[in-house]
Amino acid sequence: MRDADNAELHGVAVKTIRRWRRLYQRRGASRGQTHLAPPCPRCDEGPLDGPAYAELLGWYLGDGYISLGRRSVFNLHIYNDVRYTDLNARLLVLMRTVKPSSRPHTRRVPGAIVTTVSWKHWPCLFPQHGPGRKHEREIVLDEWQRALVTAFPADFLRGLFHSDGARVKNWATRVVRGEKRRYEYPRWQFTNRSEDIRRLCGWALDLVEVAWRQSGPWTLSVSRREAVLRLDGLIGPKS
Repeated sequence: MRDADNAELHGVAVKTIRRWRRLYQRRGASRGQTHLAPPCPRCDEGPLDGPAYAELLGWYLGDGYISLGRRSVFNLHIYNDVRYTDLNARLLVLMRTVKPSSRPHTRRVPGAIVTTVSWKHWPCLFPQHGPGRKHEREIVLDEWQRALVTAFPADFLRGLFHSDGARVKNWATRVVRGEKRRYEYPRWQFTNRSEDIRRLCGWALDLVEVAWRQSGPWTLSVSRREAVLRLDGLIGPKS
C-alpha cells in the first residue's frame, strides 16, 4: 500500500507513516511483530515523562552507572540502601515510566539493592555516561536536560537527595540565663565527590529558592529551618 493511502486510511500524516516504517526497518522487525522496544525520545521522537526523567537523572548522577551488555544493549544500574524499601520500589516505577513496557529487575548486594533496566538508548538519555568515575570527568547537562530540570527542579532534587543525601539531626549549644543548653535541629546534606554534580544540586536548590551552603569539601547543606521545611515538602521523606 502506498504511504499516502495508508495515511488516509488511519487518519495520520504521511510523514508519520514513513517514520513508523523506518522504525520497523531500523529494528529489523517483521510486519507481524508487535512487541517492540519503545522509541527513543532523542533518536525517534518518542515520548518522555519529564518529572520521572528529571528524578531518574538525579538518581543516576548520585548512585547510578551505565554498563554495556550483550548485543550493544546498555544497562542502567541504580544502587540504593536496602533499608529504604519505599525508595527501591519507587525506582522500579521511575524506570518503567521513563522506558515504557520495560521490566526492571533487582538484585541484592551487601547492604544495597541494585535496580537495573536494559535499553540500547540509555546513552541517548544520559549523555553524561562515559569511561571512569563521574567525579573524575566533566559532568555537564545538555540544553534539553537543563530545560527539563528547570521545568521540574523538585523532581531532580528528589533523585539527588534520595540517592546521595541524608536528613540528619544537628546540634548546638547556647547559654541561656547563665545555663548552657543543647538544641537539636534537622538539616539536609548532599554529599558527592564531583564538583560538577554538587554545582548542579546548588543550581536546582536556587531554582526552588531553598537556601544552602557548602559545609564541607564534598557536602552541601540545607540548615535554615524554613529551608529545611520547604525541601521536606518538595522531595518528601527518605524511607
